[in-house]
Amino acid sequence: MQIVKIEVMRVAIPFSSGREKLSGQDHSAYNAAAPELSAMETLLVKITADSGLQGWGEGFGHLSNPLTECALNGLVGRFFLGQTCNESPVGIAQLMEQAEQHFHAFGRTGPVMFALSAIDIALWDLLAKTRQLPLWQLLGAKRQRIGVYASLVSYSNNPEQVAAKVLSTYQAGFRAIKLHETAYPAIAAAREVLPADAELRVDVNCPWRVEEASQQALALQHLGLGWLEEPVWPPDDIAGLVEVRKQGTPIAAGENAAGVQGFVELFREAAIDVAQPSVSKVGGITAMLKVIALGKQYQTRVVPHCFYYGAGLMATAQLVATLDDEVSLEVPYIQWQALLYPQLDFSPEMTLSAQPGLGFEPDPAVLAQYRISYQQQSVGGVKHND
Repeated sequence: MQIVKIEVMRVAIPFSSGREKLSGQDHSAYNAAAPELSAMETLLVKITADSGLQGWGEGFGHLSNPLTECALNGLVGRFFLGQTCNESPVGIAQLMEQAEQHFHAFGRTGPVMFALSAIDIALWDLLAKTRQLPLWQLLGAKRQRIGVYASLVSYSNNPEQVAAKVLSTYQAGFRAIKLHETAYPAIAAAREVLPADAELRVDVNCPWRVEEASQQALALQHLGLGWLEEPVWPPDDIAGLVEVRKQGTPIAAGENAAGVQGFVELFREAAIDVAQPSVSKVGGITAMLKVIALGKQYQTRVVPHCFYYGAGLMATAQLVATLDDEVSLEVPYIQWQALLYPQLDFSPEMTLSAQPGLGFEPDPAVLAQYRISYQQQSVGGVKHND
């Protein structure tokens, strides 16, 4: 198949989450977990092949999306436009390897890699549609129904608000819940209010140096957390993660790993209990499959990270279906002003689409209403800005 058109669009949909919006400008924080924000951004890519089929992808960024968008509308888009890709997983892998090598000077993480991730997802969507298969079947998954776990936004370490939200989330049927809090009283309040059959996970977003992270992990050990996610700054301090892991609280990391090689290093050093590749950051589905294979090789559990809501979320869902039954899909547990597609009405389980491809079919009216930028480029050289 030949890539004949690439469309890039940013979308921002308001949401509610049961928290008060803090004073300050919306652009003072980069992602929707932050309490300053009440709208969540995504960056979508749509690739059209010469067959007329279209594939969707999503690049990471939240409020830094303009950087990835610039890469997609510039050097990354120009590289892929007009390229011919063999219609097979090997064909996609070969094209993506060429692209990564071509752009190696920009590193294995950051906006260029996020852009490549979006392209890769779209190519897999196209491949599944070409094969007339839902992507989960193309990937060899046997289950169509997967579990979902609720990833909450931050409630500013307020114990009462955190406890109320986790309890209402449990009452909605979710048995695994993730916090974005950093203070012990808030985390302990959540654990205290939850019944024993609920697993509590905590993402602290890289706030601590190794000594403090070790102290925090030790203090949290008695709470029986499912995991403590990204406790160390900088996030690629692998030796530091090894030290923190010694405190007995399971450690999760990998969202910020520098491509597949970053996971090789985490696995080799036995630095983590749970590996968390993020499809819209690590290099797309192609890279995710490599990380999953590495996890099996090193006997480390892989639970994909997913705090976005476009084609990347649905790509993650397809990948989760290939993993063990106890692995569930992370979703940003917020209530949208409008549903971009039906699966965003989250429940504790999700049934994957039997239609060919990712199962990501955005509502055109919602897309048009909440789109904040758009550009297309085609083989004919026509561009449109909105």
